[in-house]
Amino acid sequence: MERIAQPVEREYFIKIKMLMNKSTAVCRLLTVLIPFVSCLTSVGQALTFAFVSDTHIGAPATAAEDLQRTVDDINAMPEVSFVVITGDITDYGSDEELREAKRIFDQLNKKWYIIPGNHDTKWSESGGNSFRKVFGDERFAFQAGEYWFVGCGSGPNMRMAPGLVSREDILWLDSTVTQIKATGQPLIFLNHYPLDAGLANWYLIIDKIKQANVQAALCGHGHRSRAMNVEGIPAAMGRSNLRAKDSIGGYNLVTIENDTMSFAERITGSHTKPVWHTIELKNHHFRLETNAHPRPSYQVNTQYPNVKEAWLLQDSSDIGAGIVEVKGLSIYANTKGQVVALSTDKGQVQWRFATGGKIYSTPAVQGNKVVVASTDGSIYCLDKRTGKPLWQFKTDKAIVASPLIRGKTVFIGSSEGKFRALSLADGKLQWEYNQVAGFVESVPVADKEKVFFGSWGSHFYALDQKTGQLAWKWTNGKSRNYSPAACVPVLVDGRIYLQTPDRTVTAIDAASGREIWKSNKHKGFESMGVSEDRSLIYVKCMNDSLWAISTKGAVMQDPWFVNCGFGYEISPSPVVEKDQLVFIPTDEGILYAVDRRNKQVVWAHKFSNAMLNRVQPLKGNHLLVTTMDGKVARVSYE
Repeated sequence: MERIAQPVEREYFIKIKMLMNKSTAVCRLLTVLIPFVSCLTSVGQALTFAFVSDTHIGAPATAAEDLQRTVDDINAMPEVSFVVITGDITDYGSDEELREAKRIFDQLNKKWYIIPGNHDTKWSESGGNSFRKVFGDERFAFQAGEYWFVGCGSGPNMRMAPGLVSREDILWLDSTVTQIKATGQPLIFLNHYPLDAGLANWYLIIDKIKQANVQAALCGHGHRSRAMNVEGIPAAMGRSNLRAKDSIGGYNLVTIENDTMSFAERITGSHTKPVWHTIELKNHHFRLETNAHPRPSYQVNTQYPNVKEAWLLQDSSDIGAGIVEVKGLSIYANTKGQVVALSTDKGQVQWRFATGGKIYSTPAVQGNKVVVASTDGSIYCLDKRTGKPLWQFKTDKAIVASPLIRGKTVFIGSSEGKFRALSLADGKLQWEYNQVAGFVESVPVADKEKVFFGSWGSHFYALDQKTGQLAWKWTNGKSRNYSPAACVPVLVDGRIYLQTPDRTVTAIDAASGREIWKSNKHKGFESMGVSEDRSLIYVKCMNDSLWAISTKGAVMQDPWFVNCGFGYEISPSPVVEKDQLVFIPTDEGILYAVDRRNKQVVWAHKFSNAMLNRVQPLKGNHLLVTTMDGKVARVSYE
């Protein structure tokens, strides 16, 4: 696949330069003609490309057929110069779905450019690594005619939350736009999400591309063609390639001619509908004025001055997992594939260890051993004091799950349908269970006899700790997107508690796998926790509230709830309690603290506009926080 498109007029300039080398007279003549030729190319010559989005290979069953018809249709149209594909290539981000999509796209006889969408990254068994491996990249920047086309991914990456352009892509976009700005050439930006509040850092993207001569923005995600405007930038959402309720799918044909971009839906292999949207392409001369458009507010921090940041760092990558603290050392992992140790007191880097893939695994620590998994397919044990590797266990696929250390054993799942027990001392395999449906994302829990975990195959498993034999498995009977996979299970007094994406809390007998009760009253998504005295489980609801549910009795009992006012909320980060304060992380970067005794919010603090990971309480009134967009902070509170 060819990755870089050249300007349409380049072949003309190559011939012109050859002539210029032959004759001074011709040179003088062409000095007059070059601007005229360039003008004819950019204004008089139409540029047509195919705008394809939301192919969702893997579901429904007709998705691959719909895409194949589109590829055949595009190949039969010589006027189409290239193809852009704006995300949700697959339905579940699996390696199989990605390879099938690539097989079909490779049949195109035009250049094509592709970026991932939320379905390619949120449920990715490879943690997003396979998209890059299969398609060669997760972003593009190319020139066609006089226009630069720039596109990048939009997340969310592995954790359910609003979309988020990764920290790595933000830095890449900054460099790319700066170079284009220097040329003054027009820019067309492409993303899967629209550039609005559905994308957590939409404002960073808009402010960046407005520094250049941005003239239009294209996106997918909404599955229908739609004219848009984002803070003065003319925009268009492209329809899904899927047929949906029709008999044939479709896409958009986009034509740029005489400084106008026009959009027309193409019904694959049949006909092209009339133009439904036009954008006047021009230099808007945007000025970045303070408060010209809504931006995330940090006003809440002034309401609670008793919460102070002792230090705050910005990593160059996203952080998609929690942070742990042991004896003055704070350890986290990032999507650059690094495990990083900071001094808890000052936040100074003590050591870094690099793996070969993004990391979404929260480290586990025991003694001087730190265990963490990487999407490069390996489980690593590092020396806590130096960061040097003590052992490495290689698997056949990426790992996005987190380890649990119990005694002398490490328990961890993977993306290859396996769950393992390894020796903490040397990493040797103790046993392997290879009948897991789907991939494992969360951290397991364990009692004295069994280890428990869920997967993205709609099942929850209980295995014998010594042998790895299946004790029981449970299912909610729902499709894979409602699996008990992202929630960190709670184990209290012989009961497992699960909050699944079907908005249901289920209590299960840990010995037998029998359901004790279930309820969808609280409408939580995937976030819950347990009180320090183990008498309550906490459920973070999808709208505003924290519910406390008793861990006693044969039926569900609701002791109390608190309306925290955090709004619509879907992040899976667990709720944590320390010293009667309940800490609730949210997907808008605000941490709420609820006093269990008076059942009131006592403070809130905003760290970012991106999802908070699981917080780590420290001794005294201190805690550690990491955010999905790469912030690490230690805070104190009164």
